[in-house]
Amino acid sequence: MTLEELKQARKKVVGTRQTTKALDSGSALVVFIARDADEKVIDPIIQLCNQKGIKLEYVDTMAQLGKACNIKVGAASAAIVNK
Repeated sequence: MTLEELKQARKKVVGTRQTTKALDSGSALVVFIARDADEKVIDPIIQLCNQKGIKLEYVDTMAQLGKACNIKVGAASAAIVNK
C-alpha cells in the first residue's frame, strides 16, 4: 500500500488512539507509521500489528502522514479500516 491508497481510502482512522482501537477491534487492514514519530508512541502499535499479522507501512514523516489523511497537523499513525 502507498500513501496514495491511504488518501483514496473510503474508511480510515488517524492517530495513535484510533489506530490502536482499530487494531483491537480487528477492523484495521493496513497500518501506516511515521518514521519520525516518538518510539514510545509507535512501539505499542508496531507490537500489536506483529501480534495480529497486520501489514505495516512506513512513511518518512509525521507531516506526510497527516497530509495524506487530510489533516493540517502531523500524525504518528493511521490505518485503513474495513468498518
